[in-house]
Amino acid sequence: MTDNPFEALGGPGGFDIQGLLQQAQQMQEQLESAQERLADARVDGSAGGGAVTVTVNGVGELQAVTIRPGTFDGSSDDDLSDLGDLVVAAYRDAKAQADSLASNALGPLTGGGTPDLGGSAPGGPGAGPGALGFSPGSE
Repeated sequence: MTDNPFEALGGPGGFDIQGLLQQAQQMQEQLESAQERLADARVDGSAGGGAVTVTVNGVGELQAVTIRPGTFDGSSDDDLSDLGDLVVAAYRDAKAQADSLASNALGPLTGGGTPDLGGSAPGGPGAGPGALGFSPGSE
């Protein structure tokens, strides 16, 4: 037996710091690539039977809001309130899908866990599919 506890880890003297640094660099590059793909991804969420559709990117940033023509005339406070509620519901739908996509993209790079990337899925913190809400293959 040796007095150097790092010899069991390999390399001269036991500890391969260069190999560890290379592995960390590769992981960093993979993480950055996954984050770029998420920023470019687009996911739609809808509410009111498709009356309102919103598009978010893979990190949950709102990209577009589409309201089906003829659905709302804006002539009453109730109509406008309903429209606002549907926009929020459609955003939550899209955000949940974005969270799942990010969880699937980043999970392998973060050891299976997903960092909180600025939002929570419906049901509160820690609930739902993940911190970004996308399903596999929904890009």
